[in-house]
Amino acid sequence: MRAAGELASGEAIGAFCLTESHAGSDASNTKTTAVLKGDKYILNGTKIFVTNGGWARYLIATAMTDPGKGSKGISAFVIENDFPGFVIGSKEKKLGLRASGTFEIVFDNCEVPKANLLGTEGGGFRTFMKTLEAGRISIGAFSLGIAQAAMEASIKFGKERKQFDTAIVEFQATQLKIADMATEIHASRLLIHDAAHRKDAGEEFGRYAAMAKLFASEMAMRVCNQAIQIHGGYGFIREYPVERFYRDAKLGEIGEGTSEIQRIIIARSVLGMQ
Repeated sequence: MRAAGELASGEAIGAFCLTESHAGSDASNTKTTAVLKGDKYILNGTKIFVTNGGWARYLIATAMTDPGKGSKGISAFVIENDFPGFVIGSKEKKLGLRASGTFEIVFDNCEVPKANLLGTEGGGFRTFMKTLEAGRISIGAFSLGIAQAAMEASIKFGKERKQFDTAIVEFQATQLKIADMATEIHASRLLIHDAAHRKDAGEEFGRYAAMAKLFASEMAMRVCNQAIQIHGGYGFIREYPVERFYRDAKLGEIGEGTSEIQRIIIARSVLGMQ
């Protein structure tokens, strides 16, 4: 399939279509359907929160091929943006990450060749869950980068901003915030590196990816909140970058599974329940 080569070379952009209005944390509740007719599957349904959906040449999407089997009846398909019945819906207006386009994608009797089934029928749910596991490492790294930038901006501002004829980094209250930032950022980096190492080594890494994503995303929110506090009133206006960091960081606690879902994954793994 030419999609792999074009995506790997950067000639084409890809997208990941999983979430639906009633299938977020409960991804098994997929309502999009795929019915095999001759040599094509006919897809009907709507996906939401699709990153790059309006620009992607290729999209991987889940659809129910056997409704009677629950999550084991979900299959995955490679969709091309010129397939009949492929419709780009609305572009979302978001709190943060506005440089990243988030779209609604509609399948209106979308015709997908049988050869574009990804894997086997009924294997889509497992495929997507494994994809999300790896994606959690990326979300952790994304959160870490924002937190690092927020701390660096705070240090720069703190050295320049004076109150009572003294740079505010000289005040112990500011130093305590910087110390907490640096410690949590370093801890997050170690968790992310550990999860990535386990994945690269071919080891089981799902629990560790969830830990890295959970800690780093919540850490980023704490760091960005304190960065705004260090900036004072300036932190609340767009002239300084920390207000954007704060808005952008929030997605880390939601994307690739919410913080609540990560805690469930971690607990079940520790308890041997999965």
